Amino acid sequence: MFRLVLAAGLLALSLGDAFAQSQPYAGMQTRAIKALSEQQIGDLKAGRGMGLALVAELNGYPGPIHVLELSDALALKAGQLARVQALVDNMKAETKPLGEQLIAQEAELDRQFSQKRVTRDTLMRATAAIGETQGALRNAHLKYHLATLDILSPTQVQRYAELRGYQSRGNEHMHHHR
Repeated sequence: MFRLVLAAGLLALSLGDAFAQSQPYAGMQTRAIKALSEQQIGDLKAGRGMGLALVAELNGYPGPIHVLELSDALALKAGQLARVQALVDNMKAETKPLGEQLIAQEAELDRQFSQKRVTRDTLMRATAAIGETQGALRNAHLKYHLATLDILSPTQVQRYAELRGYQSRGNEHMHHHR
């Protein structure tokens, strides 16, 4: 009898855990801004790409930060290094304020919902503004990938793809556009 009760109890606990784990938003209700994790907020404040430029990165347009990280392996010349560093500096200067703006917009939308003040009209304005900021942020990251491509030689672009694991030596599918 004891074993049956113990087995039933263990089954109930495991089902409870499985149910809790199947709730993808559980715990998010305590976030300061419900739509953004602490990691996302940190990334936005730091001007990190958060995957916004994947379309460029995975189609042969190297990211300037990754190029800097791989500068030795890419054998960047001093002039190239200086130009890529300038791109990174300009990108951060452009994307950090956009990230802060997006955080503020998401915080305001969160406030409207948490205070039960959201209306169809305020919702439309808030989401349109958030969408515009997200688009500007993505454009900013993408245009620096485009600019980075113009700094590198075709051989360096090929090596970048290899180093990032996108292609193996001899696989010439990355395109270099000028």
